[in-house]
This record gives sequence, C-alpha cells and structure tokens, in this order.
Amino acid sequence: MARQVQLFLIRHGETVDNVAQLYAGSRDSALTNHGYQQATRLGSHFASLGLSFTHLFSSHLQRAAKTAGLIREAQDKGAAHGSEREVPDVVELPCLMEQDFGFYEGKKFFERPADGKLSGKDNHRQLHKDSKGFVDVESKESLARRADVFVGGHLLPLLNSPTAPSDLVVGIVSHGIMLSSLWKRILLCLPEKSVKLAPDLAVSGPVTLEHLGGWSNTGFLELRMSRSVPIIPVPVPSAKFRPEVAPSLDEPPRSEESSYGEAVSNEDPQAVTGEPLQSPTTSALRKLDSDWSTVIFTVNGKDHLKSLKRTGSGVGSSRHDASQKNIDSFFKRRKVE
Repeated sequence: MARQVQLFLIRHGETVDNVAQLYAGSRDSALTNHGYQQATRLGSHFASLGLSFTHLFSSHLQRAAKTAGLIREAQDKGAAHGSEREVPDVVELPCLMEQDFGFYEGKKFFERPADGKLSGKDNHRQLHKDSKGFVDVESKESLARRADVFVGGHLLPLLNSPTAPSDLVVGIVSHGIMLSSLWKRILLCLPEKSVKLAPDLAVSGPVTLEHLGGWSNTGFLELRMSRSVPIIPVPVPSAKFRPEVAPSLDEPPRSEESSYGEAVSNEDPQAVTGEPLQSPTTSALRKLDSDWSTVIFTVNGKDHLKSLKRTGSGVGSSRHDASQKNIDSFFKRRKVE
C-alpha cells in the first residue's frame, strides 16, 4: 500500500507570557485574545485548503492544547457539512511540552551583553548558578530524548502501520524550542539525501535542513512525505525518557519563547540535501526505509495571519476568556442585526 503523508509542525498562538516577554517554558501560560484569533484563523485556513486531519497531537500545556482544539473545531465544522473522514481527538502529550527554563521560568527575557560573547540567558546563568534554589535550564539532550519519545512512540509507528489510512494528515502542536528539537530528531530518521525543498518555497535567506528557521505564533512547517511500496510492519524499540529538570514526565506517552531568528548559511537553499546529522544523544530511533522521500513545502507558514490586526485598548493582549463571545462572532452578529 503506497502512502502519502502531510505532516505539520505547528507553534501555539500568542500567550500572556509572550506579550509580557517572560520565559514561559513549563508554565501553563494562557492564550491571549489575539492568540485565540490566530489559532482560529489557522483552523479556518487549513479547512479552506480542504485538509482533513487524520491525527492531531499537542503538548498538554493549554496554549498548545487549545490551539490544537481550535484546529479540530474548524475540521469538526467541515465534517458537519459532509466531510467523509471522522474528526480525530487531540492527543495531549507531556513529552511535547516546551523546554523547562528552570530558574528563569516566569522571568523577563534577558538582553545579550554588549560584548556579545554570551547570550542574555547564559550571562544570567553565570550570575545565578550558585544561588540557593537555582535550577538550570533543561538541556538540549533532554529535549532530544523527549522528542524521541514522541517520534519513536507515536510518529514512526503511524508512518509504518499497515493498517493506517494510505493518506495521512498529521498535525503536531507544540512550542518554538521544542519544535526545533523535534524537527531535528525527525530529520535523523529520514533516509540520507531524501529531503528536498519545494522549488517555490518562500524562505527569508539561505537555510540548512537542520536549521530551517523559527516558528512565529501559529507558524507551521509543512512536510509532504511519500512511499510508493507496501508498508511492512517495523518493530520500534521503546524509548524511556528521564528529564534533567523538575517536571515529572518519565511516564510512557498517555494516549518563549519568541519567534526565533532565521538560521543563515552560505548554502544555496535549492541545493540542500539531507546529509546525516550528528545525534546529540544515544537514540533508539531507526531510519525510515530508503524508499521514503520528503519535500518541505512551507517554512513558518503565516498566510492565515494576513489582515489579522490586534484589537486595540489592550483587549487583544488580554487573556482569552472562553466564556465571552469571540470578536469575530460579535461583529458577525452586528452585521446581521
């Protein structure tokens, strides 16, 4: 059975901590009204493209789970108008949560020192690492292990499943830093030199496959994967995760962070090939078979945000209250009246 897969790695909508320029990390920061509108727009955008998600995963933190829920809600409305596919539930997973910032959780972003030798975060780490109660930022290795829990426990079994639909549309809603780690771990599983950039891909400057750039709020990475031969069941070893920081996430899978800058290299973005990456940690992941190919169609997709303006008087930056009617429905009602 041939298989076609559309895979979307999606960042959550704007949060209260984003607006306040605080390190959110494992904090359960809520969406703002503007963030709610961003996520609603994204769901409508996907629906307008005729996308019918077969699987939706998200971090268990509310900013990601609610963004995923709004994507699902838009698909649910489409199902009510004759869509043949059943609308999937959102599977919330702690392994997809954002990097834990430890001591810096809830604190203001730190500016880079004038000499530029250290990042703002690293500079403050040097100042505070010996302080009582100091908890370090979660390491890249820990992030990679958490990403492996998802890839090995959820994504690879789905791609290799002989019983899954031949056409899969998979959405993963997470957080900026975690998404970067997740993409690198997925890339490690793809056959060498099997990844290409779409000829008309819009990117701001040269990129490498490992560093495609960042995720704006509700920005997404779109991959189209294909395999033309029958899927054969592949045993996937279990990956055990033990975090290095406070959150207790070592249970098996159960079912701001700001917009980061574009990575720059001297490579021609149209000539980038999937050279093997150096794994930052020992991993039980295995590569997909060599007959898989992947095309990157969208990097930090934001077309759904065109013409979306923040509501004035501070309303847009306020925490979204689900008990209130959203702004779009209010104005639609006014027009009808």
